[in-house]
Amino acid sequence: MESNLKNVLVISFGFLLLFTAYGGLQSLQSSLHSEEGLGVASLSVIYAALILSSMFLPPILIKKLGCKWTIAGSMCCYIAYSLGNFYASWYTLVPASIILGLGGAPLWSAKCTYLTIAGNLYAQKAGKIGRDVINQYFGLFFLIFQSSGVWGNLISSLIFGQTTTTEEDLMCCGAYDCMTNATANTTASSGPTKTLIYTLLGVYTGMCSGVLAVLLVALFLDQIKDNQAERETEKMQTQSFWSTFLATFQHLKDKRQCLLIPLTMYSGFEQAFLAGDYTKSYVTCALGIHFVGYVMISFSAANSLCSLFFGKISQFTGRKALFALAAITNLACIIALLLWKPHPNQLAVFFIFSALWGLADAIWQTQTNALYGVLFEKHKEAGFANYRLWESLGFVIAFGYSTFLHVYVKLYIVMAVLVVAIVMYGTVEYLEVKDLPGTPTTMKELHTTDFFKGDSRC
Repeated sequence: MESNLKNVLVISFGFLLLFTAYGGLQSLQSSLHSEEGLGVASLSVIYAALILSSMFLPPILIKKLGCKWTIAGSMCCYIAYSLGNFYASWYTLVPASIILGLGGAPLWSAKCTYLTIAGNLYAQKAGKIGRDVINQYFGLFFLIFQSSGVWGNLISSLIFGQTTTTEEDLMCCGAYDCMTNATANTTASSGPTKTLIYTLLGVYTGMCSGVLAVLLVALFLDQIKDNQAERETEKMQTQSFWSTFLATFQHLKDKRQCLLIPLTMYSGFEQAFLAGDYTKSYVTCALGIHFVGYVMISFSAANSLCSLFFGKISQFTGRKALFALAAITNLACIIALLLWKPHPNQLAVFFIFSALWGLADAIWQTQTNALYGVLFEKHKEAGFANYRLWESLGFVIAFGYSTFLHVYVKLYIVMAVLVVAIVMYGTVEYLEVKDLPGTPTTMKELHTTDFFKGDSRC
């Protein structure tokens, strides 16, 4: 167990270091690079490239390089994105975003494969159930990994220090932002100096995150050499590209999958709004860019704690009650954000909105993944491929229009997608009850906890 535990910890802390950097940078993109929407455009490109890479790159790289070196190599793609931020322009940041997107799918697939194989190997030696050991490994991984949002945002806020905003700046904050003056507001009175930006990027890239993550994996992670690893990669290879592509879209013949598309896309829309619009038009505009990190810490902390909490109580409440809670929470936040005019004197309100958004997002992530696992138990690969596809498409669309629309318009779009998503989801639940009249819905809901113990990105 010691060797296996060591490898799980190496992967977990490697991802913690890597996403301390990436998570912090993602939260700051709309504020740091607001000129012509470069920051949010780069995020849109990342998710577009991620869609493409998930179709063919993971099985090829894992078969050729093995899980260890696929993880190490993919981490270098994230470092390239950090480097692209040093001299951010359309000619540097967009190519760096493509590189990161191409590396994202192999990174997560290799991690999933490694932990799954390691768990099964230990279970065979110890005479335990493989699923139980795998769940323990994923639980330990996420316990460590989820804190990356706290550390990355804390670093950015500490480095950027104190900035001030004027009453004139505050006139252009909130839902009815002044798009013509948005760049000036973000980069002038609220913006950090170039020296501070380079300091932050230097810390993210080498001193405490990116490079250290690669070195940690390269030096201390053991390569898995086992027949099961070969079988896993061969299985992935046979399912690669065209077979995965066709299976993904053939799965749309299932009307339940079609009905879940708005719910899945909403996950991308709501996360994109928080990262791209709330951080810029509310937090940075009213408080200054140094507060983005602190506010996002409240989101990360609430998200992590609520994921654990709702995971425990879902077997008692059922998924419908949790989805209703998330929808009501997000709808209330959207309406409040439309009416609220942010001001520095209302400091606590910025953190409350972020925490409530984290609470709702915890439900969307855990319960949507669990729902896919329950509904498409016999076709998990195609089901989760659709999940990745439609969620990523939601990110692409939301980040894509972010530069061209006022915040209040984007809030109405998010609200509309939410309403459609809940109506369609309700239809799915109705069909499930109708098709299985003798099976209480709650019995199916009891199985949801088995699915979000694992990695939603597998």
